[in-house]
Amino acid sequence: GESAPAAHAGHRPTPGGPAGGGGQDGSAQGADDGAGRPPPGSLADVLTPQELRIAGLVADGLSSKEIAARLFLSPRTVEYHLYKIYPKLGIGTRTELARLVVLRKAPVAAQDML
Repeated sequence: GESAPAAHAGHRPTPGGPAGGGGQDGSAQGADDGAGRPPPGSLADVLTPQELRIAGLVADGLSSKEIAARLFLSPRTVEYHLYKIYPKLGIGTRTELARLVVLRKAPVAAQDML
């Protein structure tokens, strides 16, 4: 009697298999799209934890020297992190970085202002 239910159980997953496979293909394509261009608002996905900290302090208006003092780094190290952050986010200045961080922190307020 035990072999009959096992046979039925074996038949059940088969119809669900292709459907599940189709879903996986779709998500894989989505991941490829995301790799090419980081979606706005996902700084944590793109930046390292240290880069996120520095980006947040830049957004607060701190200079590289002040950020360095807070994080126990040299100003040169802070500048190097910024140099790595800019191309990851497709920007080129502290002002743009600050704007991105502020928009990410308060997306609703930013939309209301528009």
